[in-house]
Amino acid sequence: MTLRHALPRLATAAVLGAGLATQAVSTQAATEWDMPTPYGDRTFHTVNIREFADDVREATDGELDITVHSNGSLIGHAEIKNSVRRGIVPIGELIMSRLANENPIFEVDSVPYLAASYDDAQALWDASREVIAEELSAQGLRLLFAVPWPPQGIYTKQPIEAPEDLQNLSMRAYNAASERLAQLAGAVPTQVEVPDIPTAFSTGRVDAMITSPATGADTKAWDYLSHFNHAQLWLPKNMVIVSERALSQLDDATRQALLDAADAAEQRGWEMSREETDEALKVLQEHGIEVSTPTPALAAKLEEIGTTMTEEWAERAGKQGAAILEAYRASKQ
Repeated sequence: MTLRHALPRLATAAVLGAGLATQAVSTQAATEWDMPTPYGDRTFHTVNIREFADDVREATDGELDITVHSNGSLIGHAEIKNSVRRGIVPIGELIMSRLANENPIFEVDSVPYLAASYDDAQALWDASREVIAEELSAQGLRLLFAVPWPPQGIYTKQPIEAPEDLQNLSMRAYNAASERLAQLAGAVPTQVEVPDIPTAFSTGRVDAMITSPATGADTKAWDYLSHFNHAQLWLPKNMVIVSERALSQLDDATRQALLDAADAAEQRGWEMSREETDEALKVLQEHGIEVSTPTPALAAKLEEIGTTMTEEWAERAGKQGAAILEAYRASKQ
């Protein structure tokens, strides 16, 4: 075959090769992310995050596909933040106050009675979000959104009417604030993750716990205790973070779709939390749990503890904490 006769075939092969290469690039353009979360599928946070993932998938025509791994099935709660930071996974969810040992600003939403209603919790979040986002950014992380749990109360096997009733109880704690409250109340704090709560009660490891109506309903608290004091201590938030490196690898349109879905998830999640409070309280009562509010004596003690913990937090948080408190209090005037 002469070169003249070979040229058309070579040209055709080049065109076909280019077409196949283009097809390969298109096929490889889809990005798959694994997302660990610490709570079960029934938890409204997980429901909201799955909807967030669906929104991202739909808005990007499947170009960004987020697979949610709930209930600590992929990575344990304590390791989620560092796993995102180290690039083991690109995105994850955790309760913000778990990072209190890194910086006290992360537990601003877990100071008793600093913000004990949804309106106050929103005002506190507005005052603290930028500071928290900057702290995460310094670690190569982007804050996507945060959603509060319902107000925290006290679950026990017997009614709690006086401050003395809390003394010497082994109390489940999940962050530094719940540990400190237990100490100031004379109880014994014990670290227990949500999936382990039923076993911890059934084996006698704990006698009481501070958590939300939602967690009590999700873990079927009526199987292992009988009372819930709706003390409305604080509204801790779960936050979703993403690696800046993973974010930078997305094209502009995909990145914006992710950010838009995150904004929608935050707004939706806050509404879900409000609804969850009322629904979970009804579920607890329907299953025989006695729901009460603090007696005057207990309320006075809890508020005293709240004042102490606010002062302690402000001292630990320094200038960042002072800026948050100033902005928060100004918003309420």
